[in-house]
Amino acid sequence: MHHADHYRAIVDFIAGIGLDIAEETLPADTFLPGVALRDGGLVVDPNALVWPGDLLHEAGHLAVLPAAMRDKANDDLAVEFGVDHAGELEAMAWAWAAVVEIGLPPDVLIHEGGYNGKSRDLLQMYTFGVYPGLQGLCAAGLTAAPGFAPEPLPVRYPQMLRWLRD
Repeated sequence: MHHADHYRAIVDFIAGIGLDIAEETLPADTFLPGVALRDGGLVVDPNALVWPGDLLHEAGHLAVLPAAMRDKANDDLAVEFGVDHAGELEAMAWAWAAVVEIGLPPDVLIHEGGYNGKSRDLLQMYTFGVYPGLQGLCAAGLTAAPGFAPEPLPVRYPQMLRWLRD
């Protein structure tokens, strides 16, 4: 699978779980190259997108928001809502589960172009099974994991009970 295949697989996955994703030309000043959030959905500019995995990260931000807030989510979303279990770490853990589900190489998500130079450390952490946002995902009812949910577990992260928060 190369870049274009990753892109298509990611777009299909995001659409398939019920998030809006549209392709159109975007201005050059988006927060991430080629990606914008608009009214609870994603807008992607395929010609400007540098890292297809960024789409999963941004989808993760939308997915971990309660449904009533998701529709109002636009580009600067992460900070102003102040919702429990809807932060950067949960978005990361969600996106990791998506990468596993789609069957992508982990560095499609955690690439050297992002994460403030910490991508190698993050990649190592996730590969070894340390997931900082996992507790929040479990608390939001999206997945289950030993220590964060009562046994018997309905699923075991990175499997998800559902992809979008109610």
